Amino acid sequence: MRPDLTPEGKKTALARIRQSGTYSKAYEDVEFMRRKELRPVRFQLELLKPETILHEHRIRSTIVVFGSARLVSRSEALRQLEACRARIADGKPAAALKKELAFWRMRLAQSRYYDEARKFGQMVSRTQRRAGGLEFVVVTGGGPGIMEAANRGAYEARGKSVGLNITIPNEQDPNPYITPGLAFTFHYFALRKMHFMMRAKAMVAFPGGFGTLDELFETLTLVQTGKKRALPIVLVGKAFWRRLVDVEFLVEEGLIAPEDLGLLSIVETAQEAWDIIRSHWKNRRHRLEERNP
Repeated sequence: MRPDLTPEGKKTALARIRQSGTYSKAYEDVEFMRRKELRPVRFQLELLKPETILHEHRIRSTIVVFGSARLVSRSEALRQLEACRARIADGKPAAALKKELAFWRMRLAQSRYYDEARKFGQMVSRTQRRAGGLEFVVVTGGGPGIMEAANRGAYEARGKSVGLNITIPNEQDPNPYITPGLAFTFHYFALRKMHFMMRAKAMVAFPGGFGTLDELFETLTLVQTGKKRALPIVLVGKAFWRRLVDVEFLVEEGLIAPEDLGLLSIVETAQEAWDIIRSHWKNRRHRLEERNP
């Protein structure tokens, strides 16, 4: 038999017991929460945490803004261009900087989308305060680029806005214009997608890459299949979107119905996008009132 513990031995043993992960409360045990078997619980938490907090902030509806994380403001594009020109003036080989100069000229031309997303955030956020809660609150993916611009516009209009960030290999920090207390981080894309759509009354997409296209086509599919109520889906930037997405071709090939063309609108400015959204919900409210006098 083992000899009994000495008083000091008891203290040491108790300290080891208390420090072990098994003695922690289950919800405080991070290693336990990360186990494969706990994935359903993590799903539930990623659904419940933002839902609870958005409800506490009385956010009733949202407008989701998507677009590239890589686009920058006009001032930033000009700064980078001037830096390139300065390096050339200092005697650096112009040929080596030619691609970089062309790149920042392209970003300067694209900066108008940043400006339009910023204007859109301002327009929407000026109308968000309604009796009973907040309507048309801007929601973005929480990162830089177009997301930053939309959150920035909301911030400048003194409105609330939400950022739904996600952990990815190239770590993405939240932009500084999201309302404190309304910036969330997700592990699961599926739960993040749900929160984009659960309160959405419109989806606005500016030029972007795979992530923007993923959210655009997912939203189109949800509305087309009736999993999501009809809502305005607006693409900003006619030249970009008409070159990238040829939905008329899908009709010609018999892969979508002609009426599916009405699921989305392509415009040039933030004002046009906002006019479409306001008109849609004004007309819908009027139709509801006619049916329920």
